[in-house]
Amino acid sequence: MIRCRFLLPLLVALPLAAQNPPATTLTQLTIYNEDFAVARATIPLNLHTGSNEVLTTNVTSQLEPDSVVLRDPTGRNPINVAEQNYDAAVVNQQWMLEKYEGKTIEFQIQAESQFATEEGKISDFPAKFVQGRILRAGNQSIGDQPLVEVNGKMQFQLPGTPVFPANTHGLLLKPTLRWKIDSSKAASFPAELDYITKGMSWQATYNVVLPETTDTTAAEQADLVGWVTIKNDSGTDFPRVTIQLMAGDVAKIRDMYPRTIRAGGYGVPGGVVGGFGSAPTPTEKPFDDFHLYDLHRTLALHNGEIKQVQFLEASRVSVQRTYKYEGNNPVVQIFYPGYHNEQPILIDSINTHVAAVEEISNSTANHLGMPLPAGRLRLYRKDTGGQMQFVGESMIHHTPAEQNVKLVSGNAFDITAHRRQTDFHVDSFRHFIDESFEIKLSNQKAQPVTVHAVEHMYRCENWEITAKSSNFIKRDSSTIDFPIAVPAKGDASFTYTVHYTW
Repeated sequence: MIRCRFLLPLLVALPLAAQNPPATTLTQLTIYNEDFAVARATIPLNLHTGSNEVLTTNVTSQLEPDSVVLRDPTGRNPINVAEQNYDAAVVNQQWMLEKYEGKTIEFQIQAESQFATEEGKISDFPAKFVQGRILRAGNQSIGDQPLVEVNGKMQFQLPGTPVFPANTHGLLLKPTLRWKIDSSKAASFPAELDYITKGMSWQATYNVVLPETTDTTAAEQADLVGWVTIKNDSGTDFPRVTIQLMAGDVAKIRDMYPRTIRAGGYGVPGGVVGGFGSAPTPTEKPFDDFHLYDLHRTLALHNGEIKQVQFLEASRVSVQRTYKYEGNNPVVQIFYPGYHNEQPILIDSINTHVAAVEEISNSTANHLGMPLPAGRLRLYRKDTGGQMQFVGESMIHHTPAEQNVKLVSGNAFDITAHRRQTDFHVDSFRHFIDESFEIKLSNQKAQPVTVHAVEHMYRCENWEITAKSSNFIKRDSSTIDFPIAVPAKGDASFTYTVHYTW
């Protein structure tokens, strides 16, 4: 049976009040696959008659300002926002240099590498300070260097580490959202703040553990564990947050606002298969044309942090392996009336690899049966010593319940193929092409296998198989599949001829 558990990190949300909200304010996050999230928080509003100044610093540096909604969830108190201001507070050296452009500041210069030696202690000489006037802040992202005047001379390099006054005007160390709210009467009530932010992402990861076996062609009973990995690059810590995950392809306009990119890749914490703790069980439900997963717990997620939580566990999941050979793939199908390709292929196919394809039925009968979010699926197999060995991975799409998951785990080492064209004839006057192929399959495994040799009819839309040494299955209007039994430590081959007309 399947157990579903979604513990995840959280994303964006902010509390708001006339004073700074407490650090423990609860944020509700709905994180989407498309690298954004919706944050919701309740903030106490204490309004007096007239104009009110309200601000919060518990927002992200990647907030989309025009997505902000501030409202009374009860509908009893209208909120008249006269003005909204947002500062992402992305403070760095270039930003500070721009603030002091045309002004004189101090630069700290490290003394030359000389050291004063005392018994039991080695110390360097103290740094010295010089003054310089910033003529141009520069922009390193486009190769533009700062220009500084020092001792009556100009130079394209900072003379040392710039030292800025602590009372710099407009300096904000945290992203800040502030409003001017006009109120016709005094009122105190909890308001709801909602906004969209970038910098938050999640991805599902599935680990399938296959048993020890010498016959990979038979159906196998595997254990499956699902994880959700969340990454917070929003620029804000969230000490208390509840998480929901939206799975599906939600339309979202991109790159309307600049974003800060953190260095480093999308790391994944360790842990392949783990047992469940005592956390609440996540739930899943359809929502609009998507699926919404709720973790039912409060978490904490710091900026730059990656968290991974197990959400799915199933045992005795049937996995079926098949082998597939595509000698003329990939083929771009560009059929249109009258189209035909007369170019002969007189060389052998360079593809000799036979792919190993794993198929899992996402059904209740197979101890699954829940919508599976898109993500990476890894395969492990236990060896004779009980150790797990990695045997392949692939990305899977969003998979509804009662549909199959198919993934190519790699190319079989002991199964190879060779495809060659044996005949080619084109008659442009009578509008036909005849083409023949031979495909040889070799199996050095200790067990017999069935290889599905898939052929693509790519020359034109009208075709007919006029000769064949083995039966085939027509998969679609331009694809046929020859299931060929190949004996253990043996070979098998087949031929066919296709007749194209236009």
